[in-house]
Amino acid sequence: MLQFRQMEVFRAMMFTGSVKGAASLMRLSPSAVSRMVAQLECDVGYPLFERVKGRLAPTGEATALLPEVEACYRHALQLSELAENLRVGSAGTLNICASHCLSRGLVPRAIARFLAQFPKVQVQVRASLLADMPGEVLSNRADLAVSVLPLHHANLQVTPFTEGRMVCVAPPGHALASLPSAQFEDIAAYPVITHHPSIPFGQLVTAAFERAHVHLPSRIHIYHTDVACALVRAGTGVAIVDEFTVDGLAWGGDLSVVPLATGIVLTPAVLRSMLAGGRPHADQFVAALEEEARRDRRGGVAATA
Repeated sequence: MLQFRQMEVFRAMMFTGSVKGAASLMRLSPSAVSRMVAQLECDVGYPLFERVKGRLAPTGEATALLPEVEACYRHALQLSELAENLRVGSAGTLNICASHCLSRGLVPRAIARFLAQFPKVQVQVRASLLADMPGEVLSNRADLAVSVLPLHHANLQVTPFTEGRMVCVAPPGHALASLPSAQFEDIAAYPVITHHPSIPFGQLVTAAFERAHVHLPSRIHIYHTDVACALVRAGTGVAIVDEFTVDGLAWGGDLSVVPLATGIVLTPAVLRSMLAGGRPHADQFVAALEEEARRDRRGGVAATA
């Protein structure tokens, strides 16, 4: 059975691809890492790394081991965290993954509201892609996910909790900025920064333009909405983005936000596993999330963005 330190050195070698890189990551000397790798290979009974064209490469056995080592490593960290929480009197841990666009505004505000009620709970939050969320939740790496779009999965409980819109963003002074709302034809007259068609936002926007029989002149494809906003600020074009990113980042007066005349609706949802029992504090966090979403709607964020 691998010891925790052996899992650490194995992961470091796999992720950095060199003894020197692993040593830097672990803050050890290269000779210490070499000794640990040699002992690990002796314990498992076969080579884990081989030299190919002057570089260390993982063997097939090492590649096969990595997913299981990752799972055991995460479990060991969770066990250590639980022991520490019990020692200091913490009320537990809540693991959340969230869409990138929601993790910049709505979700942080919900976490602040939740922690005001439950200050002893430790919260872990990470931004995730929609495609990764089912695996995060069903493998118990996350107690719940907050997705900007509802996902359909037989083993997930999907609960929509608010609505949002895609909006057009343009530089201040741009012709689109003076419009009360932008038609697709208005936007198509300019170079447009769009999400890549392989991701959900890109598919939503492409489908909306196709339904309107308007050609979408995409100049740049992006994968994260904040990059689109930064490109607009730099003067490379206009973009169609989600309102949550615009709300969650302080763009100052560098962006003009124009509603779309034909709405592209977003339905954020909470994802929870139907295969596991209720997670401690999950219901209370969802209540805080729903309240923050209601405050946003009352404050006009969704209506005006």
